[in-house]
Amino acid sequence: MRDFRDAKAMAQTLRESLTTKAVTISHSESLELVSKILGVADWNTLSALLQADRRDTAVPAAKRQTGMASYPAIPLRDLVPFPTATYSLFVGREKTMQALNYAFERQREVVLAIQKESGVDEPGFADVYEIGVLAELLELERLGDGTLKVLAQVHRRVVISRFIGETGALFQAEIADVSDGPIPEAPELIQKAVRQFERYASAREIRIPQIWPLLEQTRDPGRVADMIARYLALPISVKQTLLATLNPVARLKQVDALTDLSTLPFSPTLVATRRRALDYANQRHHQYATLEHLLLALIEDADASAVMGACNADLGALKGKLLFYLDNELKTLVIENGIDAHPTDAFSRVTQRSVLHAKESGSPVVTGANILVAIFRETRSPAARLLGEQGVTRADAASFVARGIGKGT
Repeated sequence: MRDFRDAKAMAQTLRESLTTKAVTISHSESLELVSKILGVADWNTLSALLQADRRDTAVPAAKRQTGMASYPAIPLRDLVPFPTATYSLFVGREKTMQALNYAFERQREVVLAIQKESGVDEPGFADVYEIGVLAELLELERLGDGTLKVLAQVHRRVVISRFIGETGALFQAEIADVSDGPIPEAPELIQKAVRQFERYASAREIRIPQIWPLLEQTRDPGRVADMIARYLALPISVKQTLLATLNPVARLKQVDALTDLSTLPFSPTLVATRRRALDYANQRHHQYATLEHLLLALIEDADASAVMGACNADLGALKGKLLFYLDNELKTLVIENGIDAHPTDAFSRVTQRSVLHAKESGSPVVTGANILVAIFRETRSPAARLLGEQGVTRADAASFVARGIGKGT
């Protein structure tokens, strides 16, 4: 098999063969079946492997065409797509739907342009980032509300030089290909980045696809960076910076830094809060400091209490229930040997997640607010339950941290 187009041809043949037997499947379902036939988890994984292999044996950059070309364009509000991945896009703007219809009548290729501000309804060239991607449309479905759902396979980065006819009936972009040059050797960086992402994925409870053992063997650090980047929960501007970083090694180094769980410091307030949580456990001769000790300490943390207050929590009532729980429900943790309490595994997991949340929020330090948001992942803990009883949800807390928007605002 030479590249992903051969896999698509197999999928089409399979689909046509099943149709003759009165079995109807969609184009995307046929791609998934072909992937499994070839022993790969899904179409995204198979496409990435084939494109990585094709890239490893590609012609030198100097021989690639870099002339200008024009394609229908789809401005994206809240998504930064990366090469090799397949995305489901939901389209409702009239000019974008016209661009999709135009593309499906012709070569099925579109430019995906990322908007600088999601609130702009009629974006022009000045409203999108210079680096976008060229994608192939696989499927189009018309939804009941009049909007469109489209499945798009991203192929490569492009430079968007201008929008053609910005006042016309559809979005159209003039682009030039990006020349990546020879593939640099960076096997140690690739292995380090993959191992670090595995730890990141574990902390965020991301299911790692089966491609990862094979990905370590890929020679292209830029391809590895793109595969990891699509899973990172980051602000659009940060992801766009990754997309626009054309040097493959530099891009993978950025990804490696973004998945590092130890690069952000704790704020002085949070350092004091963590110490206070351990003190609460030591005062009760508890062997372990639990999330309930931590939540009690967060009530006096300025950053965390501001979030709980914005979510309309009664901090006095919450404190009372936490004290009752600590003094009456944790008697099995009491020891009299004077050893300092150790954080529980849940306490450590929450701390790790808080670092990720701070990075995703663009904060230079980890605060009690990040810790509070991270507690909600421990769904079976009394701490999460007591927060829920006060009407505090993860969505409301995260919204306040990200945008300063309180509950009901």
